[in-house]
Amino acid sequence: MIFKKSFLCFLALCLSAALCACGQNSGDAPAASGAFGSAATDAADQENDPADAANDQNANDPNADGTGTGSQGSNATEAGSAGTGTTDTGSQEIGSTDAGGQGTDDPDTEAQESQPSQPQKEDPSMENAEASPLVPSLELEQQTVPDNEALAFVRNLKIGWNLGNTFDATRDGGYSENEMSLETAWVGAKTTKEMIQMVKDAGFETLRIPVSWHNHFTDDNFTISEQWLDRVQEVVDWALDLDMYVILNTHHDVEPEGYYPTPDRLEASKTYISRVWSQLSERFADYDEHLIFESMNEPRMKGTNYEWWLDKNNQSCKDSVDCINQLNQVFVDTVRAGGSSNAGRYLMVPAYCAAPENAADDAFVLPSDTAENKLIVSVHAYKPYAFALQGPNESGSTDAFDPNSASSTREINNFLDMVYKKFVQNGVPVVIGEFGAREKNGNLKARVDMSAYYIAYASARGIPCVWWDNNAFVGSGENFGLLDRNVMVWRYPDILDALMAYCMKP
Repeated sequence: MIFKKSFLCFLALCLSAALCACGQNSGDAPAASGAFGSAATDAADQENDPADAANDQNANDPNADGTGTGSQGSNATEAGSAGTGTTDTGSQEIGSTDAGGQGTDDPDTEAQESQPSQPQKEDPSMENAEASPLVPSLELEQQTVPDNEALAFVRNLKIGWNLGNTFDATRDGGYSENEMSLETAWVGAKTTKEMIQMVKDAGFETLRIPVSWHNHFTDDNFTISEQWLDRVQEVVDWALDLDMYVILNTHHDVEPEGYYPTPDRLEASKTYISRVWSQLSERFADYDEHLIFESMNEPRMKGTNYEWWLDKNNQSCKDSVDCINQLNQVFVDTVRAGGSSNAGRYLMVPAYCAAPENAADDAFVLPSDTAENKLIVSVHAYKPYAFALQGPNESGSTDAFDPNSASSTREINNFLDMVYKKFVQNGVPVVIGEFGAREKNGNLKARVDMSAYYIAYASARGIPCVWWDNNAFVGSGENFGLLDRNVMVWRYPDILDALMAYCMKP
């Protein structure tokens, strides 16, 4: 880091002067029997009232280990799409000597999370910077990735960053006194052009912008507020002007007034999806493929016993999966009907609650599409759950991760091998739209190790990942923050170094 270099130079001068004068020298719950798979959840998001959400912990395990059987460095069978070739890249080694680290853990409230906080280090320039000594040295065998246009496209996404808890912030019951104040309600910092520039400069090529729309309508016909849409477009434009890729979605809209995947709500949900995406398609019709649309965020039967897992023997679960398939189809049809660049735009679609296990299940069906191979499977996976997402005071939670231990890496290996074999090997791209590791008891070194391993294993399978950043750093809540937006400082540059060392290179 430039900061480190400057400090060492200063120290060397001091020592030189002294010599002249003196002449001396840091386990998850199992999925229920008969389940499609447990979910990767946005429990990291603060839903509804942020003060409540800051202390909310999901009692169920949303990231239980999947049933995949792949292992680190295993050779995968080539199964590219018909008519496509395959590309097999060699293994590589990146990294440096391990070292320890520490973080912070203070009383948890949403208000504290949105207040400016003291950085651990000065903000480093990521350009020409040295890799952190905390980044582990990993050597993972690269898997065969079919040589097609769609998989080449997601490789260009490289690695992404979520503008979390910002435009997705919501208040039940509709507007606050001023709907525009919701942008800062959960994070306490307004998004700026300089902020997006910092994300780009750090090495991120993709910006995911989660947006809730259900409380920004001006009438009963789901007409989006012009000022809200203008503001979202402004931030989209900032990122695109930097030649970044942008993922735009519908976020905390799994609500009675939004979309809800049950038969009794299906027709109303179809209308909602159609109306919202027809307006967004119209607004962004001439934007090129750097803008990606994502149909829904973790669609699920919110508030039920099956919110985060599915029982394949339960009829309501079967019905919900079918509803999600239908809603994804309405999304694709609506966007394609928007014409212009929408006719060939890349579109992301999730399975039930965006869990990789549910995506890999045969009950999840990709929509039919008039564009050839322009659909991306959207997956969220905070794994290993006990380390990455589970609350530090919950039974089974751990703050330790060892990239050389199978017990640490098994969940990551299993779910990534699962979606790789189901989709990537068959020419269908996958994007991990949310992942991360919350801070626990100052476990910086473990978070660096996990970040490096997760990204390396995903990159070896042609799968880009997008870190969930909710601008939370203090307390015992879900502290996934990397960029402290209140003081414009990267709080954990060592984690950044790990992500950039092992992410896919365009």
